[in-house]
Amino acid sequence: MTGFDITGWGMSVPERIVTSAELAERFGVDEHWVVSRCGIRERRAVDPGQTTASLAVEAGRRALDKAGLTGADIAHLIVATATPEQPSPATSAFVHHELGIAGSAHDVNSECAGFVYGLVSAMALIAIDPRPILLIGSDTHTLTANPADRDLSILVGDGAGAVVLQPGAENRVKAWNLGADGSCTGSLKVLAGGSRMPTTQETLDAGLHYAQINGNEIYLNAVRYTVRTVRETLENAKVAAAEVDHVVPHQANIRIINSIVSHTGLRPEALITNLQKYGNTASASIPIALTEALEEGRIKAGDKVLLAGFGAGMTWGSILMEWGGVAA
Repeated sequence: MTGFDITGWGMSVPERIVTSAELAERFGVDEHWVVSRCGIRERRAVDPGQTTASLAVEAGRRALDKAGLTGADIAHLIVATATPEQPSPATSAFVHHELGIAGSAHDVNSECAGFVYGLVSAMALIAIDPRPILLIGSDTHTLTANPADRDLSILVGDGAGAVVLQPGAENRVKAWNLGADGSCTGSLKVLAGGSRMPTTQETLDAGLHYAQINGNEIYLNAVRYTVRTVRETLENAKVAAAEVDHVVPHQANIRIINSIVSHTGLRPEALITNLQKYGNTASASIPIALTEALEEGRIKAGDKVLLAGFGAGMTWGSILMEWGGVAA
């Protein structure tokens, strides 16, 4: 397999900050209750005019600049999102235009596991077509959360993260694993707006265009399936959990993350988390956390980096790679 290096990275989050204190007041609960449940102290929310695509464009542009490339150098654009710009065309089409991408463009919707799914897809593409790829995760779930839904509103935030993959001599991916369980579609869902339930005045009046969550099911399945995918990836890579230098999980909920670490034997000090600042940014959470870690100089050449995500559906995925030496 043709190898690749991640040569550029970037992120974009809205300026507007929504604190846990603000949400606690809105829902009539204590701020400590909010923070203790999810580990989130503040999250970002889009202002009017900001969209999934506009955040993706900004993150993508920063990643291209870091890599010393322009859109004209990109053979394939992949945008992972579960909150598309509109039902049609794909969000990647809007990003493609704004960034002047020369090659193809397509979306990946695997919910919060979307970035890992997109990375594995990019890895396969670059193996058969060794040219640069721009991968972006971008979501605006504050727009899909019912303002009256406390359980979801305290979790979600908006943002985008991006990486540039360029062909390399070495295959730095040690192992990867993807999976799905379609019997779990009811645990997190947006019922209206698709072919099964087209939008009508009745669905709008009933609030069926908002996301609905079963928190207990999400928690149990997220831990179960993420533990499974991490174990399988490490086993296939023949790498012990204690040997992993950095773990970049989907930034969903600190209780979920801590439970995954506890059940897999990963070192707590290897964790890279920033959900306290940004909340659950879905497909964007892993690349945002990865970008910040790289900019802070935490990840060095030769480090073993594990990315692991899970999302509605359920979907899950993980990938273990050896960092290729491109640093901040």
